[in-house]
Formats: sequence, C-alpha cells, structure tokens
Amino acid sequence: MLQDVVKEYYGSTLGGTCDLKTDACSTLDAPTANVKEAIAAVHDEVSSRYYGCGIAIPAKLEGLKVLDLGSGAGRDVFALAKLVGPNGHVTGVDMTEEQLAVARKYEDWHAEQFGYDKPNTRFLEGYLEKLDELDLEPGSFDLIISNCVFNLCTDKPAVFRETFNLLKPGGELYFADVYADRRMPEHLVADPVLYGECLSGALYWGDYQKMTRDAGFTDPRVFEHRPLSIIDPGVQAKTEKIKFASVTARLMKLENMDAACEDYGQAVIYKGGVPGMERVFKLDCEHEIEAGRVFPVCGNTLAMLTETRFAPYFDVLGDATTHFGTFPGCAAPAIFGEAQSQDGPLTPSCC
Repeated sequence: MLQDVVKEYYGSTLGGTCDLKTDACSTLDAPTANVKEAIAAVHDEVSSRYYGCGIAIPAKLEGLKVLDLGSGAGRDVFALAKLVGPNGHVTGVDMTEEQLAVARKYEDWHAEQFGYDKPNTRFLEGYLEKLDELDLEPGSFDLIISNCVFNLCTDKPAVFRETFNLLKPGGELYFADVYADRRMPEHLVADPVLYGECLSGALYWGDYQKMTRDAGFTDPRVFEHRPLSIIDPGVQAKTEKIKFASVTARLMKLENMDAACEDYGQAVIYKGGVPGMERVFKLDCEHEIEAGRVFPVCGNTLAMLTETRFAPYFDVLGDATTHFGTFPGCAAPAIFGEAQSQDGPLTPSCC
C-alpha cells in the first residue's frame, strides 16, 4: 500500500533532509524577511526533518486560522504559529507517527519562545484523503497550506474537494508541490524510492488543472515555479525523459468567478502595507502590483484582491457595468521551460 510506503520512507528511511536523492524537497525561493525570521525561530530538530519543495507561507497572516496538510515534524506549523500571532491558530495534519512525535515534543518550547501563554498549535494524526473523518470543522479555515505532500496522496481529487469544503468563503489554499509533464507510467508509481522522493506520485499538470476546477477552485494561479533536478543517477535513469517542476500555487475559494479572464474595464491601486510586500504586492507570477500605480485587472483577479484578506490594501477603479470581452494579455507560465498556448494542456487561467 502506497500510504505505508510513505510512512516508512519519511518515518524511518530518511534521517533528515540530506538523505534525499533529488532536489524536489528543497527550494531556491527567497522568503520575505518576516517569514525568514519565523523559520529561523523553529527548533533545530524540527527543521532538520523538513522535506518541503517551496515556501508554502503566503503574506498577511496575523490572526488567521490555518491548516497545514502533511505537516510532518511541524516546521511550517511553528513558523506560521509565530506569524499568525497569539490570536491566530495553526493545526497540522500528518499520518506519520514519528514525525508527529517530534512536532508535539516542541509545542510548549515554541510557545515559550514566541512569548505566548499557551501553544497556538495542535497536531492531528490522519490521512489527507480522509480529512472529513478528522476533528476539522467545514468552512472554518482562513488558509490551508501544504508543502510537497499532495503528490504523496493516493486520492488527490478527494483532497482537493475536502480542502475546498474546509475553507471559509474568501479563504485560500496556498501550497507547493511537484508536477510532471505527462501522466506517470504505472511501473514508476509502484517504485517506493521514486514515490517517497515526490516524483512518481506527481500529477500531470493538465490533470491538476481539471482536478482543482472540479473541486471548486475556478481559477488556480501559479505563484512560483522552477524545474527540478534529479541528483541520484539511478533515479535519473528511471525517470528518463519525464520533466518535473516544483510549483507554488494559490487557489481562492470565491463565488461567481468567470471560467476565463474577462475584461470589465476595472483597475486597482495597491495602497502598500502588506507585510513583506510593502512596495510591490505579488498575487501570482503574472501579477506584481507596485504601490500607487493604476493596475488593470480582469474580473477574477479583482475578486482575489477585494474579496479576500487583501481587500483593505486596494482601491478599485471602475464599476464593472460594461463587459469589454476577454481580458488582453493572458498567458500561461512556462512550468516546464516551454511556453504553452492558452488552448494547450498546460493552461492555468492567469491573466
């Protein structure tokens, strides 16, 4: 059973980050200063058992209720615990007892380090494919993150569906994971090392797009992406010509979203002030908005900026009374290094 393979790999086979055979569980992304400070405050033993593939910590977190799917030893949970502050709360879910034991060992330690009266964290043991069986209230989370774990799930559509159900309206799924440029051959899916290394469970990018939209996330966005390198020659030989990419994605739970980028003649002005993005706000890889500058947006982008926790930071120009057709300049990011047309298989709706 693949879930048992994952438990064994992350519970016993890997002693730490240095035992990995690819750079799938690493990142070149530079965190903002406040995120970097929060990560640095995490206990060394917890950090040494970190296997993420990106920075799955977005901006503007104070006071939020957060869920970390596949939290492992708790590095991101504890970093988030510092960033949400004493009025926020972070729940971690993982199926690996050894990892959870490390996380629980340091809950009080982190609360004391952060100056809190009590921990603002909790850890639940369970499967991401069965989130509906855990003590998690539907519609109660402002933010759900995950760091290189969805690829390890055996029922990915179920995880996306339940994630959508757990979010509040205007809430966000912000997660880093690994994707492939084709569907994985069955003999590779069954390989325990490739599965544990986040490769053979990687979703084909086109299937990911369909799954997320079917779950209710109408307009999935790409925040960061990079190609992956295979370090181990044996692993490299097995995967042959398959291309892999690490993607940090942003998915919003919003109603009345358009299926494509539509132009209503509107624009926003970023007022500045989002922690870590004081002068330039980054929504995704296609939208970096300078403070004080009039920035034309499609209807979906406007909703992401004004119907979420970012609303206080933006002024809106235009009243959406006229539809001007398709928003100009839509482009799909080149996840695997080659540009894709909007009609092709690698098409996140990014305007």
